[in-house]
Amino acid sequence: MKQGLQLRFSQNLSLTPQLQQAIRLLQLSSLELNQEIDILMQTNPLLERGDEGEDEYGNPVDQDTEGALLNNAGGADNSGLDTATGSDADDFGTEAGAQDFQSGAAEISAPEAGLSDEAPDFEPSVTDFSDTYATEFDEEFDVYSSGSRWDENGTPADDDSDFKPQETLQASLRDHLLAQLKLMPLSERDQTLTLLLVDSINEDGYLEQSLEQIAAEMPPELEIDTMELQTALRHIQHLDPAGVGARNLSECLLLQLDMLPADTPYFALARLVAEKHLPALGARDFVKLRKELGCDEQTLKQLQQLITSLNPRPGANFSSIGSEHYIQHEVIVKKIKGIWIASLNESVIPKIRINQLYAGILKRNRDSSSQYLQSQMQEAKWMIKNIQQRFSTILRVSQAIVDRQRNFLEYGEVAMKPLVLREIADELGLHESTISRVTANKYMLTPRGIFELKYFFGSSVATDSGGTCSATAIRALIKKLVEQENSKKPYSDNQITDLLAKQGIVVARRTIAKYRESLNIAPASLRKSL
Repeated sequence: MKQGLQLRFSQNLSLTPQLQQAIRLLQLSSLELNQEIDILMQTNPLLERGDEGEDEYGNPVDQDTEGALLNNAGGADNSGLDTATGSDADDFGTEAGAQDFQSGAAEISAPEAGLSDEAPDFEPSVTDFSDTYATEFDEEFDVYSSGSRWDENGTPADDDSDFKPQETLQASLRDHLLAQLKLMPLSERDQTLTLLLVDSINEDGYLEQSLEQIAAEMPPELEIDTMELQTALRHIQHLDPAGVGARNLSECLLLQLDMLPADTPYFALARLVAEKHLPALGARDFVKLRKELGCDEQTLKQLQQLITSLNPRPGANFSSIGSEHYIQHEVIVKKIKGIWIASLNESVIPKIRINQLYAGILKRNRDSSSQYLQSQMQEAKWMIKNIQQRFSTILRVSQAIVDRQRNFLEYGEVAMKPLVLREIADELGLHESTISRVTANKYMLTPRGIFELKYFFGSSVATDSGGTCSATAIRALIKKLVEQENSKKPYSDNQITDLLAKQGIVVARRTIAKYRESLNIAPASLRKSL
């Protein structure tokens, strides 16, 4: 063995900063794109929000001309993101590009330092137990008794309410319960105990811990027994929504039944079913239920309707507050003169431009002292070009999807064609990874609703005629068969398999079961009704 020097020539693929930014922007949704722009504008003084009908330099531009430039951004070859940087075209789908995108996304979505999702544990002391809870109880209710005027919709009203849009106040389940408890004539100790139990109620409205466990966790010096907690729980169980504070499903239904008038038809039998026969009702074992209750089929049907009208999750309406998922569609599809055309949604295209003040300073001073502004100018130009390129690529991919899925737009899900990323990539001359990034978190508005671009892609199943059928179409057929079935004798998975086979679609029974579960359709035994 000996040391030596060798000279080797090799070719390596590398991503330019501009292309790395293009990859990152392409992956983002419209909401995330605006957040990315806001972050960049905080660090780059040459970028600013523009107005409608202006180009990146603030000059007036005809709207039609601007749309044409945007839809054809990227050069005369119109080759999408693969031509964003000329010789870097082949690098876009490389593994290095994916790694660079992941690292960039991590920097964007990193949470602010110092924030924690964990709530501090409550450990009351012996001396300040009542005072602590009573003070917190009063503070929690302040929002409801601030003295402001409210209109009939529950929104704050003021002198300018006719001119300012008002948002509806939405309280959590805990706040809703505290507001009612504050109006009850309870002693200070009862208020403290009820607040202690309210803190143990989960989002569905159930008391998670038993009263014995709650009493055992408290310091013995407080002398809290289960009888006091039981009394406090009764106060909570009489509040709205009906059934809140229950410890199990049976108690939840019984609490709601007790809120009904005593002369409600089949009231006694419904309480009996909720107390002792819920497993049989859940399994839809109607023969066993009729035998144990000693009633006919019509009576059992009325009982079933009464019990199913109750709410098994009384707190669900409050837990859903703030969990809305907002989306913006980037593409609009319309049928114009018999042809389905995809166009960009102008409202989601960010209007940004170069700040003319700083641009003028840079134009007058091109010495070394303006190097910072020169780099910021280059970064601003990259950002504007990459945003144009992003929406141009989204439009091209969307139009290609629309051309392939015309039958879906005409006839619905049953006419969906099987489609994979490779087909669109080959048609547009792009890489599969580019198509994957374009279709992620991007939405299309069609006459049949709003769909994510990924929705139009799916695997295929062979048919007897030698063709293929989309998995989406098969799920639509399963849903249609279940809707048309006899509720007394619902189709089993084997029967659905046979019915599809008669239509020339050969699918295994386990595949039918998987598709049925994805549609949230219960098995045949649970779909059976009287």
